[in-house]
Amino acid sequence: MYTTSSVFLHTLAQVGITHAFVNWGSDHPALLEDLERQRVEQGKTVVEIVTCPNEMVALSAAHGFVQVTGRPAAVIVHVDVGTQALAGAVHNACRAKVPILVFAGASPSTMEGELKGSRNEWIHWMQDPPDQPAIVRQYMRFTAQINAPENVPQLIRRALQIATSEPKGPVYLWARREVMEKEVDESLFNAPASLYKWPSIDPTGLSPSAVNIIGDALSRAINPLIITSHIGRNPAAAASLEILSRLMAIPIFVTCASTTNVSLSHPFFVGVSYLAPGTHTPLLKIADVVLVIDAEVPWIPMNKDKQGNFERPSDDARIFVLDSGDPLKEATGMEHAAGVAELVCCANAETALAQLLNSGSTGTTTGFYARSKSTKARHDSFIESLRWAEALTPAANMPYTLPRILGALRRVVENKLPDPASTLYLNESITNSVVTWTHLHPDVPEGMLSSGGSSLGWALGASVGAVLGGAKVGKGAGQMGYELVVNIVGDGTFLFCVPASAFWMARRYQTPFLTIVLNNGGWNSPKLSMLGVHPEGYGSKVKGNQLTVGFGPDMPDYVGIAVAATGGWAWGKRVAAGDPLEETMAEAVRIVVEERRCAIVECILENI
Repeated sequence: MYTTSSVFLHTLAQVGITHAFVNWGSDHPALLEDLERQRVEQGKTVVEIVTCPNEMVALSAAHGFVQVTGRPAAVIVHVDVGTQALAGAVHNACRAKVPILVFAGASPSTMEGELKGSRNEWIHWMQDPPDQPAIVRQYMRFTAQINAPENVPQLIRRALQIATSEPKGPVYLWARREVMEKEVDESLFNAPASLYKWPSIDPTGLSPSAVNIIGDALSRAINPLIITSHIGRNPAAAASLEILSRLMAIPIFVTCASTTNVSLSHPFFVGVSYLAPGTHTPLLKIADVVLVIDAEVPWIPMNKDKQGNFERPSDDARIFVLDSGDPLKEATGMEHAAGVAELVCCANAETALAQLLNSGSTGTTTGFYARSKSTKARHDSFIESLRWAEALTPAANMPYTLPRILGALRRVVENKLPDPASTLYLNESITNSVVTWTHLHPDVPEGMLSSGGSSLGWALGASVGAVLGGAKVGKGAGQMGYELVVNIVGDGTFLFCVPASAFWMARRYQTPFLTIVLNNGGWNSPKLSMLGVHPEGYGSKVKGNQLTVGFGPDMPDYVGIAVAATGGWAWGKRVAAGDPLEETMAEAVRIVVEERRCAIVECILENI
């Protein structure tokens, strides 16, 4: 017997979805029944089912899986409450432009046994809101209800066509329980995939006039600057950006990074910022041409440097905004860069950069040699400052500095796994994000990722998904993938990640990763936000616990949480002032790489 649920799961497999991250409920009897039919008849399910005790962890795991594989994944949750429990992971998937198909069942609409699956539990009345998809609609690229089995193959393909076209992002399908229980003819189940096409939108480039205008502006510029946030999601585009930068001696500055966008060794890479006041490159203020390409927030107009100067382009600067899918940032309420730009272009970054490189404008560049020398000197100074910070020895009885911790981690990883492509870093260290990016910054495309959004709690689930999607099993010749996945989180972020669920999943599905918890005693972000508005107010004079942003004096046992959630499978250690640092990092890496178990190192920082 086949049902709508049979067609649903069969279609997921047909379109290339290999993993479904699930949290089952009363709306899923037909799905559970069909999965068991598959096991009995075929010995396995057509889609690998990953059980997730928490919905936000489920979507975060799917998020990490898609970031690593480049392929859509599915998430299945339970009616309105499961949809709500996806929580901030919905925001992250939307902002990161990650194609994920989310499916939720819904309470039955019949109540007297008219159809198979009619209401027979009290919760079916409680879980029947007037507009279930409204819970997530503003974050989804597409929402639709499955009303009948006959168009399930088309509806899933349409949803994924939208999810995988720029601007990419999550989509949401839902169906009432009776619909998923409906029996179908075998001919519908066996319909060949060749009947359906539904391709993604083909990438577009710049218009000929835009190529000429931007190319000419860059070639004539005295102080050009490139700003990006996520061009590295397409490694080919990132490679072209580095070529353009080298050929024209244009410095590259990264704001609000969500992936590795430029090699740390690139001579014209001049830094990373999450745009706290005083942290933007001084090159922005003197730039006469600014190319903003695949950037979320290139600058904050009101911010000033320590001298009181605005950290934004001059009124005379020529600004060009290029984005692969959403140059006007239509999914946000307000935007500023497109408002001061000479040109705003919706163009695929790889295609647009190829057009600029082939336009002939890179051959003659004003001020090339002088700019090359000064920009390389700025880059070298930036690199030297990183190494100097890592070498600083803390005073007696003082915690290790963050650069010292990250430097030790990087050296251990490089010694154990010389191939940088073998390691993936996931960065959700929040107020320490810039330091983490700069000190661990790998010289490989997509060697470090962040959530792409601002809702905390992504990293642990994403680690599970990343290992499922990109792990190297064993060390056989020719195998591709990561031997080590490392996430770096704050203590507050660790708790947002629902660690009991995430580490249970890691044990269940054998997805070992290393977690570095940077414990500064609470939430530093809201304290810094307060200081940004009230720099000399009452709150500026007290510690985090007094402000109610601290977790002291009785801190959670972060290592113990991971160990308990895995039944003792995970290994962990706490590193405080004077404790062995590099030796602990080496043992943690060994545990993950050789024993294939999770490891967690809690590093005590100075309390907020």
